[in-house]
Amino acid sequence: MTKTWFITGTSTGLGRLLTERLLARGDHVVATLRRPDMLKALAAQYGDQLHALTLDVTDTQATKAVVADAFQRVGHIDVVVSNAGYALFGAAEEASDAQIERQIATNLVGSIQLIRAVLPHLRAQKGGRIVQVSSEGGQIAYPNFSLYHATKWGIEGFVESVAQEVAPFGIDFLIVEPGPTGTNFVEGLDRAQPMACYDDTPAGEVRRAIASGAFAIRGDAARTVDAMIAAADAAHPPLRLALGSTAYASISEALTNRRNLLEAQKKVAFSADRHD
Repeated sequence: MTKTWFITGTSTGLGRLLTERLLARGDHVVATLRRPDMLKALAAQYGDQLHALTLDVTDTQATKAVVADAFQRVGHIDVVVSNAGYALFGAAEEASDAQIERQIATNLVGSIQLIRAVLPHLRAQKGGRIVQVSSEGGQIAYPNFSLYHATKWGIEGFVESVAQEVAPFGIDFLIVEPGPTGTNFVEGLDRAQPMACYDDTPAGEVRRAIASGAFAIRGDAARTVDAMIAAADAAHPPLRLALGSTAYASISEALTNRRNLLEAQKKVAFSADRHD
């Protein structure tokens, strides 16, 4: 049975590949991006299977209008994929106010407002699935990506709460957490102006690793997208899906460390309870 998908951030990377894969298997896609002409070749090839709509997710009113337009065009949308995003690269002190605002507006507020915009339509059609593209960076943190991590940890907390709110309406969520993957992610980094005082710190080490190519990228984009589609097709997908060996190992280590730290605090935690 064919499905209809709504996907943000489809010009490049996982969003573009996801759109191509879904169209090739016969599904219908409402693809949003800031420059719809970048999908001109796909539109010519797939005709009415593809609806390419202009959207900058930092514009909340535009998001509401485009979502309403999409549901009016296609009637029923099975899967909404919140994929638009990028990473601000630099130590927290190095980033400008404007860079910080844009990072949060795109990755966090943009994703929140997209989800809020689609919920009334999914309720009206009595169900649907929302796929939030996060990353291993929604569970762990690297130096030099602090603002990016703030948005990914933030959106994961938002989704975990909203998933409980809307489950009675037949709406569920899938948070996808890829590790470093062979896309144009590095080329798309918004780089803060580096400060020399960070050269000999963990932030500087990460900078050099990415610049030299030493930062390991084990994830395959095509296999990552295939796994995303398979999970989105599943009757009961997990709330979170780690993709890639790096993501699995790093998230596992982070969760184990946090659990160990929590267990060590048990006596202190219980001591803060009321005694009456």
